[in-house]
Parts: sequence; structure tokens; C-alpha cells
Amino acid sequence: MALKIYRPTSPGRRGMTGATFEEITKDKPEKSLVVPIKKRGGRNNQGRITVRHRGGGAKRKLRVIDFKRDKIGVPGRVAAIEYDPNRSARIALIHYADGEKRYILAPLGLNVGDTVMSGSEAEVKTGNALPLNLIPTGTLVHNIELQRGKGGQLVRSAGTAAQVMVREGEYVLVRLASGEMRRIRGECFATIGQVGNVEHQNIELGKAGRKRLMGWRPTVRGSAMTPRDHPHGGGEGRSPVGLPGPKTPWGKPALGYRTRKPKASDKLIVKRRKGR
Repeated sequence: MALKIYRPTSPGRRGMTGATFEEITKDKPEKSLVVPIKKRGGRNNQGRITVRHRGGGAKRKLRVIDFKRDKIGVPGRVAAIEYDPNRSARIALIHYADGEKRYILAPLGLNVGDTVMSGSEAEVKTGNALPLNLIPTGTLVHNIELQRGKGGQLVRSAGTAAQVMVREGEYVLVRLASGEMRRIRGECFATIGQVGNVEHQNIELGKAGRKRLMGWRPTVRGSAMTPRDHPHGGGEGRSPVGLPGPKTPWGKPALGYRTRKPKASDKLIVKRRKGR
């Protein structure tokens, strides 16, 4: 994949880049694998905004992705590489030998006509899904399960990849894209290869309108609000925070305050990202 650079015909075009979509081979999605999405604008079932800055955006339909890769032992042929508006990665349409069709995340180097398969008997090649304990050390993987049969939860965005480091009994040590080192049960499935669309991180939106098309509304600084709307608001002219440390709109500490609740899987983290 390459990036196209727009001519600076307007301030919004200056510095704007976009994808060339040269890897896309099919425009319309598979009808049997598409379901409608109802927009909620960040609101819950009571109509209250629980996620700020969401709303609007271009209409989308959800492509049903096979994260579980549970077609064990059934070979499938890559019929098309498609665009998915709901994720940064491209998706591949697979026609299996038994007639079923499914979407999977398209790894880098997977082309139309290639064959993919899942299971312990599958060979170690791009697009195949195997248990972690059968994948050689040093191999790049993505779409990694944390619980067998639940489906891939880790390493699913464009250009990301994890590396299998070493086997430790019934666990496999994996280095994630963030630098975190984590033990994962060897029976969990992972897909060989790096997620495609690697240039996605280099795209410059260029103007606010492209962000609005993605469903994001503007974010306003707390210091520009009134005291009733934000702890940083009020004052004559530009005022400092005035409190011991920056706060969220609800008065909670915004920097240096740990909000992550302990999880049972935390004990499997060998090294946290960024050395913390």
C-alpha cells in the first residue's frame, strides 16, 4: 500500500494524505456477511451521553469478521481483499471448500488466490491460524486469543504484529506491539503474519471535516468552559488550573492517577509497556 499526497489547492488540502486503495479488489461487500449498525452518538439506553465527542459520521454497515478462525482443517481460498469502514485494517473474503464464506483480517502479503487454513495441521504461513504452542519462536503473529474459543482480542489494527518469544510449559511468552511481554496459554489461536495496510499510521487527515466523517465531534478545552462545566473553567482572561493537578470534567485527577482496575490476567504480564 502507498499514500497519495494531495496538491495544496486549499488550506485543508495542504499536508493532507490518503490511501491509494491499490490492494482493494472488490468494491461491494458480501451481502450475507453485512449487518446494519444503529448509531447512538455516544449515548446509552437511557439517552445519556456516556462517551463524549461522538456523533454524526458517514453511514456504515458492519462486516462480520471471523476472529475465532474455527473452520478447523477446512481450506479456504482468498476471493477478494476489501475495505472495511469500521477498522483500520483491510479484510479478506474467504471462500471455504465446504461453500461457506467468511471475512478475516487481511495480513500483509496475502493475495487473491492464496489458500488459508486453521488448526494444528495447518502449515506456518501467512494467513493460517494455529495454536501458539505450535508456532516457531520469532514468528510474527496477529489476532491473538486470550481465552481459547473466545476469538482474537489482541493485535488487530493496521500494521501491528506481535512476536512469539519462547515456550514456558503450558504458556507461550509473546511480545506485543506496545512492548509489553505477556504469557498466553499455548492452546490459544493466533494468525501468522503482520496485519496489512501498514501505511495507515502515516495518513494525515488534513482538515476537521475528515474527522467528522469518522463520527468524531469537536473536543473543547476545559479552560475555555465555565466553572460549572469544568474544574478548569472561569477566571478573568487566561487562568491557570489553580488546583493540585489537572482534573477531568468530573473532578477526578487527569494525570498520574491510575484508573485501571486489577484483572486476573495481570499476573501473566511479564513486562509492562514502556518499561512501567
